[in-house]
Amino acid sequence: MRTALVIGTGLIGTSAALALAQRGVTVHLEDRDPEQARTAAALGAGTDEAPDGPVDLAVVAAPPAHVAAVLADAMRRGVARGYLDVASVKGGPRRELEALGLDLSAYIGTHPMSGREKSGPLAATGDLFEGRPWVLTPTRDTDTEVLNLALELVSHCRAVPVVMDADAHDRAVALVSHMPHLVSSMVAARLEHAEESAVRLCGQGIRDVTRIAASDPRMWIDILSANPGPVADLLADLSADLDETVRALRALQSFDDAKRREGAAGIEDVLRRGNAGQVRVPGKHGSAPRAYEIVAVLIDDQPGQLARIFADAGQAGVNIEDVRIEHATGQQAGLVQLMVEPKAAPLLSAALRERGWAIRQ
Repeated sequence: MRTALVIGTGLIGTSAALALAQRGVTVHLEDRDPEQARTAAALGAGTDEAPDGPVDLAVVAAPPAHVAAVLADAMRRGVARGYLDVASVKGGPRRELEALGLDLSAYIGTHPMSGREKSGPLAATGDLFEGRPWVLTPTRDTDTEVLNLALELVSHCRAVPVVMDADAHDRAVALVSHMPHLVSSMVAARLEHAEESAVRLCGQGIRDVTRIAASDPRMWIDILSANPGPVADLLADLSADLDETVRALRALQSFDDAKRREGAAGIEDVLRRGNAGQVRVPGKHGSAPRAYEIVAVLIDDQPGQLARIFADAGQAGVNIEDVRIEHATGQQAGLVQLMVEPKAAPLLSAALRERGWAIRQ
């Protein structure tokens, strides 16, 4: 691939353009808001000047509700040899294009499984997709050259290609992305009018659960409008679980021992099923999840503290597999949880103590 046209210069489009430009591809940028395209160009994502002729690949990064219309316009203009979109739903846009009577041999639907809570070109980064799954949904009509162009794009973005059926993809993202986002928003909504004294007690657990609720509602309305059925089905199942959990909790309030035992059994069931589901979430680099030991270190909220810890861990020859930070309420301090291989935990704890760090048992 030597040339590309990115149509839509928000977070995903600009990030893809940055990755392509960094790999030496000549990238042209197009957006219904010319100022946004100019911003992306100023960031080094390409040029907002129109190409002289058809490019190798057109990447449509429009909201799901507008993908089919933008793709149809690009195809009718003949702007590229191959076309793909990066929308988070796949079945609907393809059916819309089929209904328009377009030749879809030059088109493939794709979805990079990566993003941020922030939107727009200023939030973009050339490594946004690195190591992340990028779903491709070819059909028997997809031209081999177009599939190869899509694979080349994924390679330039250093993502991991995953081939799926379009409707299977939509059911999958409803489960792992769309439904969880709504649930996160519902939990966060409980905080809107909560007493300030209660909100001050927020810890890492509520931060983890509500993090994705910070995303742009307008973007999510577009996403959910394109995939409502599968999401509604999952929420209906979740609603049934909630009803059973509420009944179990009410039973725990009873003065009747049998009812309390029944309630405890109901709560244990949902918690155990949660355990069973959680262990299926892929671990580091998409591999099977692994059990790590946590070395907890107390730090002051001062510049350079994290860099010092990582440097000291490196000198001890210990690889940090993951890290979490829990900030102390009302204090300029925090707890850094370093996740390491179990056999490395004693070595790391001893090394950090020697260097003056306070280790919490």
